Amino acid sequence: MKKILIVSCNNIRDNHCIGCLKCFKALSRREGEFARYKDEEVEVVGWTTCGGCPGMVIPRVMLVQELAKHYENDYDVIHLGTCMVKATTVSKCQLDLEFIKDKLQTLFGKEVVIGTHTY
Repeated sequence: MKKILIVSCNNIRDNHCIGCLKCFKALSRREGEFARYKDEEVEVVGWTTCGGCPGMVIPRVMLVQELAKHYENDYDVIHLGTCMVKATTVSKCQLDLEFIKDKLQTLFGKEVVIGTHTY
């Protein structure tokens, strides 16, 4: 079973995508970046945001990591939400998702995927 942590854009999630229904829909249908799990069981074990502009992604994931270990509910993969992709490509978000991906992979030794769905 793959255990997933999702990181979403603080502004888009709270203002435009209440409940993150798109991510849950795509996960249940194994669409978008979740298609990679088409033959696997998957569980979302955590969800956090980037921390808002200008973004505190790495410290927030560090806190999630500490709690995941404490509660013995670790994750295998970090997905940077499609909302973060949209914030950086459509809006003025200055986060460098490739840099964040590389940094998170280096710090935590976990796979990092940019994106969640195509909706």
